[in-house]
Amino acid sequence: MRVQITKKADGSGVLRCVRADGSVTWQKQTDRHAAFFALHDLTHFAVETALGFRRGFFGLVAEGWDMEDTTGKGARGPLPPEAGEVEGIVGLFDAERAGGQIWTVDEFNEFGAMTGARKLTAEQIARVKKKRSELFQQWAGVAPGATLELQFEIPVLTGREPG
Repeated sequence: MRVQITKKADGSGVLRCVRADGSVTWQKQTDRHAAFFALHDLTHFAVETALGFRRGFFGLVAEGWDMEDTTGKGARGPLPPEAGEVEGIVGLFDAERAGGQIWTVDEFNEFGAMTGARKLTAEQIARVKKKRSELFQQWAGVAPGATLELQFEIPVLTGREPG
């Protein structure tokens, strides 16, 4: 699936996903927190790809879910458990970034336990942060009106997912 985020002049993005079958779903944020969502979406991409999640936000969209359905309140009903777990993990990375501090592995897992997220290893956290950093650097280089395009592939099952 092609993931495209077009940067608007205010730093926010319009997210558009083109599935393998050619169908498209898209979303733009218009409130005062709109610029946050491009980084949140990139954090989703980093978590889902670095940890091998199949049914997080982008996995569901690749399966055919419309973005409105990924709230768990749409026509498809509640989110699968894996999608909720991914959202919790993404929220941890967002909270760490918003707080302006780098958490230890223990702190990360302590905060994660409060949200029901699984414990992550230092290596897993480092993989996500490396991928997210690369994505944030790419996003920072996108001029207003231009588009960052990424390729999302649903991970192949190996019997050790996710991790």
